[in-house]
Amino acid sequence: MSHLAGDWASTRCLGYDRPFMKDATTELVRIDESGAAHPIGTVASQRMRDREGAFRVMPAPEHVVFMRYTGEDGRRDAEDGAIVRLAGEITAPASLCDILAMMEHTRWRGELQVRCDDAVRSIFTENGNVVGATTTVEDERLGHVMYRYGALDEEQLAAVLTKVEEEGGRFGEIVAAMGFVSREDVYHYVGKQIEEVVFGALEVDDGTFFFLDGFDGDRLVSHHTLPLSMLLMDGVTRLDEIRYFRARIPSSDWVPVRADRGEEPKDEACRTVYAVIDGRLSVSELGRTSGLGDFETTKALYALAQSKFIELHPPRIDGGAAAIVEAANGALRPIHQRVDQAGVGTAFRQGLADFATGAGFYDMLFRGAGPDERGTFDAGKVAENLEGLAGDDDEAVLMDKLHEYVSFAIFNAGSLLGEETESGLVTEVQPILARLQPQG
Repeated sequence: MSHLAGDWASTRCLGYDRPFMKDATTELVRIDESGAAHPIGTVASQRMRDREGAFRVMPAPEHVVFMRYTGEDGRRDAEDGAIVRLAGEITAPASLCDILAMMEHTRWRGELQVRCDDAVRSIFTENGNVVGATTTVEDERLGHVMYRYGALDEEQLAAVLTKVEEEGGRFGEIVAAMGFVSREDVYHYVGKQIEEVVFGALEVDDGTFFFLDGFDGDRLVSHHTLPLSMLLMDGVTRLDEIRYFRARIPSSDWVPVRADRGEEPKDEACRTVYAVIDGRLSVSELGRTSGLGDFETTKALYALAQSKFIELHPPRIDGGAAAIVEAANGALRPIHQRVDQAGVGTAFRQGLADFATGAGFYDMLFRGAGPDERGTFDAGKVAENLEGLAGDDDEAVLMDKLHEYVSFAIFNAGSLLGEETESGLVTEVQPILARLQPQG
């Protein structure tokens, strides 16, 4: 599978392939009795260094500190940064739905900035429409969007990225100048990119948002007019459907295989995907081949699986111990998310830590590797710890231990939230557990 192949849920602060997160304690700041603020964590220290200068402490609830830059005069001037009209915390997927609905109703002109770890997305709104978007998420950049939709192959994407790095300039201008796509195609895929950025923002489950008054039009790559109401409706539908898809298709590296039905599906999108299924191409590869992209391809495959036109085969876990850990991480994320939403995350983590300590082997396996706030592990560090720990059959032992660890995590969550929640989690992560089951 290509190293450029993405996942429609990856790097969005929600999906199965989320990168290893910083510990939340690295963001801590302590305010002493004199009012002096002291960064405790490394992330907090870096963020405060990046904001050197004079800030005004705005009135706020007792559990919130809200400061904005003003300079030594304490007054908000145009050069001090955009006015913050709205700001808040994101604690669950779809938290931004109400905010986007308000943007559509008020028709404010401004920048909705959504932050999650190091990911920054900016959605520019005007008169109830989204007119542009920017992102630091690699999977949502224009080149990678075009690649996932099959407009560029891997070699073309690499060539354009190299030229951008060497000569500067905008990706869309360069890819058109190199003759890989037309300017009309670039405009079309910028629209697709805007949709991906908005959907990615809706998927954020732990972060912050800020609506900043106004924006510089020069920041827009091109001017689009996508109704916020349409994007919001599509985004909510997509979030709802994702929950169902993941139970059957946990990631875009699963491989569909045709079943012997003796007929073709009636739905047009299903027919398009069905026509290119060869038993070898993964979901993401079919998305590029069909030109439908990851999500629409996944949606079609789900329908095909439900109607028995195809069977879905789990991918082999290639890539050694690190890939096995990443597979386990894919199961651990939704479990931790569920207990955190229920407000029992601390008790859950303590129970899981007691289990790992009592078993003995996990202490050595996980040393220096986590778990992080989402319950996931640094795959490279676990692989390093595994060396010499399990003998010649280390990968089989790792799969067995991680299968046991994830199984206990489900049981632990069920003991705190009830049998119904435990049953739901089993259904959700069973495809991943199947991949972790060592073969006899």
